[in-house]
Amino acid sequence: MLKTAMMDPLNRKQFLKLSALASGSIFIPKFLHGLGKSITPLAAESGKTLIVIQLSGGNDGLNTFIPFKNDLYYNLRPSLSYQSSAVLKVTSEMAFNPGMGAMQKIFDQGDMGIINNIGYPNPDHSHFRSMDIWTTASGSDQYFDTGWLGRYLDAQCNPCEHTHVAIEVDDTLSAALKGASAKGLAISNPERLYRVTRDPFIRQLSEGSNASANATSSRSYLYKTLTETSDSVEYVYDKSKIYKSTVQYPTNKFGNDLKLIAELICSGSETKVYYISLSGFDTHARQKQVHERLLTTLSEGLYAIITDLKKNNQFDQTMIMAFSEFGRRAKQNASEGTDHGEANNLLLFGGALKQKGFINELPDLNDLSQFNLKYGVDFRSVYATLLSKWLNADDQKIIGSTFEKMKFI
Repeated sequence: MLKTAMMDPLNRKQFLKLSALASGSIFIPKFLHGLGKSITPLAAESGKTLIVIQLSGGNDGLNTFIPFKNDLYYNLRPSLSYQSSAVLKVTSEMAFNPGMGAMQKIFDQGDMGIINNIGYPNPDHSHFRSMDIWTTASGSDQYFDTGWLGRYLDAQCNPCEHTHVAIEVDDTLSAALKGASAKGLAISNPERLYRVTRDPFIRQLSEGSNASANATSSRSYLYKTLTETSDSVEYVYDKSKIYKSTVQYPTNKFGNDLKLIAELICSGSETKVYYISLSGFDTHARQKQVHERLLTTLSEGLYAIITDLKKNNQFDQTMIMAFSEFGRRAKQNASEGTDHGEANNLLLFGGALKQKGFINELPDLNDLSQFNLKYGVDFRSVYATLLSKWLNADDQKIIGSTFEKMKFI
């Protein structure tokens, strides 16, 4: 029966099912094959995990962290600004957006660092191009085919005698986790994908993939991908069942995704890097309510996962970084929103942070570039610091240039 099924041409429905599974897991690296067997946990060796949060659309940093005593802020944003009485004050000069009550608690606990004026030379105002620069760690005049975390996997897994696993909680993989030879795993629901791999037709193909000597190259590729997918999905699914969080997370996709990450970390998964996105920050019009709601989602999700990690003694071994492809223009537009800007802020969370609060100088509203905040810190300095000091990797080799290390680790 198996031989006949493998030798006969696939019918259209079967081929589409197999192709869909393969395309959905095409980014699973080959070193995940056989994860159900006994292996040496890399996570146990280094004990460090990195969570990257991508705020897609261009977060408005100036209405995230508000200079409530600066008259220029109110002049630039006559109707979009927040009055002093409405903000969450954390220093004598700076306040959090009113929607960030949960993040204020994180800040007050000393678990948060904010890097201001983050960006890169000759900034690009295009979403696509600027995100490409951030995810590949290229210069504005460079074009890379691989992501900075994908190159980390390439460098640390050649040959793949140990596991360097990266997971994006999504159905597709972003450019950041795509390397030349090793890539991350895109998975949004371990149980759902596990059930797909348990489908009788899929299992039959997976178990008998080596039996088809006459398979075409395309079919061989699908069979190979399928076998690797089945093993890796089974591993992630098994890990996701070990620890079930009792912490209250926001009842939205972002909260559910963070909960999955916490459960995998607390279950002892060998995953080194987790990647997650929160979209909707392209606030050209009627920004105030939309942006405040997004910041509430971000803040409450972060508070929940940090609480979870602390409860399980994992926070000191975890670093969380949140970034956006660019900031927004300091001056509001005519639609009660803000247009694409340049410099922004970058958020760090972790029990091992050596610098906390506002790490560097605040944005200078007296020195703008066509009403845009000017960058002062190259984002690749943050990457270099995380790669070298947190992930114990060769940052110069991975990024391709030398950038000054920062002192937050």
